[in-house]
Amino acid sequence: MKAIRLHEFSDAGVLRFEDAPKPEPGPNEVLVQIKAAALNHLDVWVRSGQRERNIPLPHIPGSDGSGVIAEVGKDVQKFKPGERVLISPGISCGHCEYCKRGTDNLCREYRVLGVRENGTYAEFVKLPSENVLPIPPGLDFPEAAAIPLVSLTAWHMLVTLARVKEGETALVHGAGSGVGSMGIQIAKLRGARVITTAGSAEKLRKAKDLGADELINYREQDFAEEVRRLTEKRGVDVVFEHIGGEVFEKSVKVLAKGGRLVTCGATTDYNCNVDIRYVYTRMLTMYGSWMGWKPELPEVLQYFPSKLKPVIDSIFPLEQAADAHRKMEGRENFGKIVLNV
Repeated sequence: MKAIRLHEFSDAGVLRFEDAPKPEPGPNEVLVQIKAAALNHLDVWVRSGQRERNIPLPHIPGSDGSGVIAEVGKDVQKFKPGERVLISPGISCGHCEYCKRGTDNLCREYRVLGVRENGTYAEFVKLPSENVLPIPPGLDFPEAAAIPLVSLTAWHMLVTLARVKEGETALVHGAGSGVGSMGIQIAKLRGARVITTAGSAEKLRKAKDLGADELINYREQDFAEEVRRLTEKRGVDVVFEHIGGEVFEKSVKVLAKGGRLVTCGATTDYNCNVDIRYVYTRMLTMYGSWMGWKPELPEVLQYFPSKLKPVIDSIFPLEQAADAHRKMEGRENFGKIVLNV
């Protein structure tokens, strides 16, 4: 089969389009013929070695994907060859206390497809049968590939952890990112007033089309000052954060009393300084969020495509994966970048 593989950790130039062994599914696994794979920032960390280097090389990256069931293991009853599916990218042991109660992202063996195992930048990928779901009617393969990781992450952050509700105000950082563009939609679905940030007028215009109520260009305005102005110094009820560093620090200070900050990562700086007085005097809550629980993905899928929509920036052929990585690293995209396989 054809695949994108890396033989060393470095910049996008290490991504090679080449032949790779076709995987064979085990008894409880399925083999998916990939039709589309979507990029995530995690792919960059895997490729560069910034997250971990304990990855067998050569390696096929990619967590998100959609396609058709090509083969099923002998013990798989739920799926048949030919069915259209998308991938649930969180992999866990399936039998520990956390997995049994549905909170699989707390499993000691939890990881994301494409980090330890070969991922979706290939014509075929094998994975446990519980890690595929039927594609909702009305979605094509690129749209389906763009949904899982960011939708599961944003749903877990806003609905399960922060419990955003009607009448509240939410600040969603990074409208142009995949998780940010989905965060805007989910916060609006829950009835919140949404303030969002982006680095260009064009990205803010697209964020407005997704339902954002108030727009802040962080290159031209101090977002904290703007939030205070837009909320008449009250602050916001929820901050949806995934940038880190100074953005995290300032976000704590724009929370209203009883506010909640939820973060799923740090695409800039991992370190920050937080004035603890803001936390205890305002009775703030901070949540760390890592992907989401497997049962949550079917929950959010029921809203596609009627109330939630995949946001696709651009589609590249698989062999141009390096160019797709460069575009994402340059922060040129609004929404997801997808590879046609």
